[in-house]
Amino acid sequence: MSNTSQEYDKIVDGCRSLFINKMSDYGSAWRILRLPSLTDQIFIKAQRIRSLQQNQIRKVDEDEAGEFIGIINYSVMALIQLELGVVEQPDLKLAEATQLYDEKIQLTKTLMENKNHDYGEAWREMRVSSLTDLILQKLLRVKQIEDNQGKTLVSEGIDANYQDMINYSIFALILMQKHL
Repeated sequence: MSNTSQEYDKIVDGCRSLFINKMSDYGSAWRILRLPSLTDQIFIKAQRIRSLQQNQIRKVDEDEAGEFIGIINYSVMALIQLELGVVEQPDLKLAEATQLYDEKIQLTKTLMENKNHDYGEAWREMRVSSLTDLILQKLLRVKQIEDNQGKTLVSEGIDANYQDMINYSIFALILMQKHL
């Protein structure tokens, strides 16, 4: 029997804790970031993960797990920005930002549970490197949608892509823990 929900929640707890601590340090300075800036920040993290997976030598002492956590948190920020819009000055207090974080994660977890049911937990047989590639593909899709001013003809919107990146990152972190 799978314990995906509990594993998911454990990963989210760590990500949420980091989000809260960074909000305590920096406030909601991220609220000034336009969506393409958040997309690019996520792209940098995904590209670094891919580089770490391909290269033997690391010159910065940070691992893949920290970068996946960054993808999760920046994707949640992007989902919040999609809902609230960009501001010129930080405007969220810690409690409000945390509530929004929790709402976005709950919607994303529900999506995961629905897809996980339909796909039979196929992600458990995937490689972390494949999840990284899928995140990069989602990022390229988001960039194209952004370049098209958010318009799509038949494809899901930007929000679904951010949610998929969150879920793929959580899957990767779960798989990485299994190999420790």
